[in-house]
Amino acid sequence: MTNPQDRDKHLIETTVSSELVYQGDFLHVKHDVVQLPNGKTAMREHIIHPGAVVIIPILDNGEVLLERQYRYPLSQVFIEFPAGKLDAGEAPLACGKRELLEETGYTASEWAYAGKMHIAIAYTNEVIHIYFAKNLTAGKQKLDSEEFLDVFSAKPEQVLAWSRDGAITDSKTLTCALWLQNYLSGQWPLEWVKD
Repeated sequence: MTNPQDRDKHLIETTVSSELVYQGDFLHVKHDVVQLPNGKTAMREHIIHPGAVVIIPILDNGEVLLERQYRYPLSQVFIEFPAGKLDAGEAPLACGKRELLEETGYTASEWAYAGKMHIAIAYTNEVIHIYFAKNLTAGKQKLDSEEFLDVFSAKPEQVLAWSRDGAITDSKTLTCALWLQNYLSGQWPLEWVKD
């Protein structure tokens, strides 16, 4: 059997030097020089991200919880599934539970891990873990002082229509819509764990 490292050797870049050019509160920017497979060198700029979690919360009536939130870089309000970044040393499931409560006020008694996604592989190492949550109980939001968002529910068919029509353009939410569609059709089963 072929070793994946041997199979991909003609594709792999090797770091020659690495410089941290910006260190923000949670994002860092690096400027690296890499050796290409053909022996030449090239420059790579990339963003270091702590990782995040996105949650697909399913209500007892079959609808899902969504948010409307203003995103500064694009000066626009987006429709999104609840999500948030990992705190240092935080496990993804713990982050999902925390973010669901903080942003929506809901808690869930059952959780299922769907997988992970890399949202912009050309310029960041960000990974987002995808969780489903069900058997939800409503409570009070615990938004951060700098967080403003509306929470609402929609039928899965509406989420898919918005995805098709361009009302939803956020990549994590589009990926979650794909997961939701395939989970509901029985194509992509999940293993549920009680909390």
